[in-house]
Amino acid sequence: MNKLFLSIIAAGCLAMPAAGAKKKTVKQENPFLAPYTTQYGIPPFEQIKIAHYLPALEEGIRQHNEEINAIVVKRSRPDFENTVLALDMSGDVFNKVNFVFGTLNGTDATPEMQELAKKLSPMITAHNDEVFMNQMLFERIKDVYDHADELGLDKVQRRLTEKYYKRFVRNGALLSAADQDTLKSINSRLASLMLSFENNVMSEIAGNMVVVDDKARLAGLPQSTIDAAAKLAADKGMPGKWAFTAAASTRLAVLSSADDRALREEMYKTYMATANRGNQYDNSKNINEILKLRQRKAKLLGFETFADYAIAPVMASKVDAAEKLLLSIWEPAVKKVEEEVADMQKYADAHGANFKIEAWDYYYYADKVKAEKYNFSEDEVRQYFQIDNVVEKGLFWLANKLYGLTFTKMPKAPKYNPEVTVYDVKDAQGKHIAVFMTDYFPRPVKAQGAWMMEMNQAYDFGGKSERPIIYNVGSFTPPTKEMPSLLTLDELETAFHEFGHALHGMLTTAPYKGLEGTNMDRDMVELPSQLNEHWLLVPEVLKSYAKHYKTGEVIPQELVNKLIESSKFNQGFATTELVGAALLDIEWHKVNWCENIDVKGFENYISRKLGKPSIIEYRYRSPYFKHIFGSDEYACGYYTYLWAQVLEADAWNRFEEEGPLNTKTAADYRKYILEAGDTEDAMTLYKKFRGQEPNANALLRLRGLK
Repeated sequence: MNKLFLSIIAAGCLAMPAAGAKKKTVKQENPFLAPYTTQYGIPPFEQIKIAHYLPALEEGIRQHNEEINAIVVKRSRPDFENTVLALDMSGDVFNKVNFVFGTLNGTDATPEMQELAKKLSPMITAHNDEVFMNQMLFERIKDVYDHADELGLDKVQRRLTEKYYKRFVRNGALLSAADQDTLKSINSRLASLMLSFENNVMSEIAGNMVVVDDKARLAGLPQSTIDAAAKLAADKGMPGKWAFTAAASTRLAVLSSADDRALREEMYKTYMATANRGNQYDNSKNINEILKLRQRKAKLLGFETFADYAIAPVMASKVDAAEKLLLSIWEPAVKKVEEEVADMQKYADAHGANFKIEAWDYYYYADKVKAEKYNFSEDEVRQYFQIDNVVEKGLFWLANKLYGLTFTKMPKAPKYNPEVTVYDVKDAQGKHIAVFMTDYFPRPVKAQGAWMMEMNQAYDFGGKSERPIIYNVGSFTPPTKEMPSLLTLDELETAFHEFGHALHGMLTTAPYKGLEGTNMDRDMVELPSQLNEHWLLVPEVLKSYAKHYKTGEVIPQELVNKLIESSKFNQGFATTELVGAALLDIEWHKVNWCENIDVKGFENYISRKLGKPSIIEYRYRSPYFKHIFGSDEYACGYYTYLWAQVLEADAWNRFEEEGPLNTKTAADYRKYILEAGDTEDAMTLYKKFRGQEPNANALLRLRGLK
């Protein structure tokens, strides 16, 4: 899952000076209230304390209100510079706090940070509502929007103006004052509920462990997983035992490797029950209230359902179009699952299992069939995926080959956690392009999953410019005293995926903040990340980074061939799991909820409606489906991963035809996709790169489903 941007106005450089001696003293003491003097404007994390956030946010809101008021009271006719651009560049302090708060609340959500979030999140939501329901500001934006021709706006200025106009409308600018108050109340409550949802998931993942006290039950597990479990047990006051949380790296290791079937079952059921145990962290009530409030919001804004509201402004535009795409992939994927399960059951029977394969057996026997069919194991191949090599000789090597980028460590740069590594990114001419940070290992106070985010926003116009600060977060298998971090194939794919998002953020050349990088339609934003995954199995790339962690031996060609041959293996499962979650998301949001619903019961109903194989669960069950209930970012938008996969599969055809490392193809991709941001319609940009509209058949072929 990927968190791409904060729901805030673009950060800027027009903050007004605080007035009065008292404010000046605060400004001197609070790092947020003074210009960052660090190289490239990296936030001075070591100076920022919990006590700084609230006063800085309050001051940031005050300053931002003054800037908005300065736009509104202008007597001159509204134009692009004095209205649209002024808004785009406003809110410096407000956004500085948001970027750092957003980073730490996801990566280091200590109890103190969680308590702080309860105060800050409603304030942030309320302020954004005040801005985007400001009638006088909207009238000026609308005036520029209505008179774009007369004002001589170029196409990029028109794009930004239209984007702000539509945002105001979607945020209630056309509502009556009474309805705006209702919407503000809804938004504020939603912010609190989504924060509660996120915190519940984090607490459940960290707090619910599978404990083993018999070493024999660990048979089959990678040594690194065993060592990490022993350390966790010792840290929890259980020396001599092994403790496993349901965090992705641990959970998947147990499900795919543990010979002890009862251990696999316990891990599977522990994860499936996350935030759905009837305790204080149960998310059922949060889900019910979130759904009801979203439907009220949609109705208030003139839409029949929240699904209609969410899908209207993006490429699909209609719920039916999104569902049609998903169902066209669903049917062949389910058919493929039947074949995969049959192969696994055959293997299990031949090896004396004497039981019907259940959901907790799927990963385990999928790996067994894969090992037998292609004659290699996950544990064998991950010995070549040492994380430092993957990053520096894989991701960075590829970025240099395709785009001429270089990554140099900045050991003295500020970092928000000691585990973070900071890089200075430069282009082929040695010009600074971006700051890039990596944060790859799980922590008890860190949200699960992987994502890319930014700590500022880039712009370049009129002699003013700022380059982005981008970071990737993961929850990969951590190193131990005996062994470095060795990535599974799934973790390897995630590393390439998130780095694709990072390249999208780092290479932006959009002139305005509101159009830069990943600040675009969800439908398109997953294209760079998913396309980047294709390069991990390109032989020349693979041989650059895939070196045995002990011997340094380059991965043998025979194993490379097996990896490529097996790349379509188990795609029925992977696709069904993903499409099922996307369809569930849409189903939740196309109902006008007025009564409480049993969450598991609704999931079961949708499973029967779709004919979902019982052996496969949704990729995320609703109580821990953070994409759609932990924020509004992907609410009724999880389908866009599949929508973008259609684009990605079709786009990869061009690289296949012209060469995966063809610099001319890469230059076109960089120009029309990675650099362009939201400066043009997404499909227009795609066709400029591809020369045609995408075809869904490419995805089915790529996944071996057609």
